[in-house]
Amino acid sequence: MTVAKARIAHLSGPTATIQNTPPLVTSNKARSQRGLPLLTDAAGERLRFDALRSQRLALPATVYVEQFSAHPLEADAAELYGPPDGWVGTDGVVRDEPSAEGDTPVYAIELRPEDGFYPLPYMAVQADGSAWEEEMAVPLGSASAARQGFFPDGSWSFEEIDRLGIEEGGTASAISSRATVDFYRVAPPAGYSKGLAAAKRTDVGEGDIPAEIRGRHFNAYKPVHLSSVPARPALAKITNDVQAIASSGDYDGLIWTQGSPQVEETAYWMSLLIDTTLPICGNSAQRPQGLISADGPKNIVDSVSFIASGRWADADGRNRCGVVVIEEQQYFAAREVYKSDARPGNYRATGGHGGIIGQTTHTGAIHLTYLPAYKHTYLSEMRTTVLPSTVKAAALVDGSLRFVEVEVKDAEGRITEHAIPSVSIVKEGGYFDEEWDATADDLPVLQAIIEQKLALRRLGGIVTEGLVPYGRLPSKASAALLERAVFSGIPVVGVGRGAPEGFADPTPLVVAGSNLTAIKARLLLMAALMKLGSLPIAKDPTAPTAEERAATISAVRAYQELFDTH
Repeated sequence: MTVAKARIAHLSGPTATIQNTPPLVTSNKARSQRGLPLLTDAAGERLRFDALRSQRLALPATVYVEQFSAHPLEADAAELYGPPDGWVGTDGVVRDEPSAEGDTPVYAIELRPEDGFYPLPYMAVQADGSAWEEEMAVPLGSASAARQGFFPDGSWSFEEIDRLGIEEGGTASAISSRATVDFYRVAPPAGYSKGLAAAKRTDVGEGDIPAEIRGRHFNAYKPVHLSSVPARPALAKITNDVQAIASSGDYDGLIWTQGSPQVEETAYWMSLLIDTTLPICGNSAQRPQGLISADGPKNIVDSVSFIASGRWADADGRNRCGVVVIEEQQYFAAREVYKSDARPGNYRATGGHGGIIGQTTHTGAIHLTYLPAYKHTYLSEMRTTVLPSTVKAAALVDGSLRFVEVEVKDAEGRITEHAIPSVSIVKEGGYFDEEWDATADDLPVLQAIIEQKLALRRLGGIVTEGLVPYGRLPSKASAALLERAVFSGIPVVGVGRGAPEGFADPTPLVVAGSNLTAIKARLLLMAALMKLGSLPIAKDPTAPTAEERAATISAVRAYQELFDTH
């Protein structure tokens, strides 16, 4: 019985180590040919081996491989093997039969360009004839002297995994045997600085790709001195692109790859905003593809297998798992996942009450053990399709507080860049106040944050990271100033510091962030702002009337309901 392969969309995200490789360094084979200084070890001796890098053949070639050279004990079972393709004599001639005692049995292998990648020594040198030692032509030089180690879309890395990755049964094609994959450059980690003709595109898209700018069209962390990360408006493009792809009807699931510190954020954002019944898997890696014990390829294959399995579906074919981040064979719910260290196995579940909903076993079996209790994707009350077209944001206009209208969605239902809220995280420990009798007016940093939110004329909020698990800030002065912010229309969410396992306490004016980390609470507050808009504005935020206080408390309850259910 044949089974239809899953149709998967791969979505490239920023700063993704999983879509990165170690620097292409000129091999000693090339250095020897050109008389360049050789790569040596700490003892000054020539490196024993060249690094082999995936490359494409330009012409067919026949190579001869020594029989019984794939494993040290092949010859121990020689009687189990069929005959070789020929014998190589000491004169270098291949014959059908051995001609002398010392002839070597060989297999003839025809290598063809259409086979795909072959691992070979890297032979390129710089334009001036010198060897490549790193990604920069000039150490710490300008962007014009930089090569890119990240991939512009997922096609190269997926093909490399499919071609060179070996599964438990000794076979390749781990991806193509399970799925067909299309590639999208949603917010890629690498770009075409000189543009790319449409005929050469490997991603889904129309027309030529114009020249792209680092920090605007793509974001990578290497070379380090040129590193960049996407700005707040990029979240609108990510949301719109992912929603369009998920709604296209062309796919059975989506895979999102991003840098390991941020994949937990975008995955949760998708869980809140993307209206889809399809599975969405987030992947990252701690080691670039091709590095010793690279973890990324397995994570990607596990996501492909998870989507292809259909185990995520309920009786109506809808995704019951929400957005998951799949790392080291474990499935983390997007709400709870966080990175704890820069090493494989470094992902943890926050909250103290689950967060890992299943795993891929060492044999490849897929198991689900728990399902998320919180709303997600097509169940979310903040999914793109149900967000209002406009909401009101509190702003300081001509010296007075008033509401301004914010366009959340344009006429085509796409999230606007201006709609993405500005939410800051405020954290403080004990012994915070500078003086015994500190007041709200003695906190210039927090005052500046509040003033900035109101000056932006867009949606804004504040997350406070306070005592565990209560969420209270130790400083009464800070609490007083934040209450002033609340009556200025700025919602405030309180969470415990670090990765709390207990639940923050609600108050009439401050939203309790349950057991979320501050990072996750920030994203939920951003989404909630796009649904509810700012809080009511008191005529005098330092002295609200009883009616104004009641209106604000009622508005805070609506925020609390979203935090209690998402």
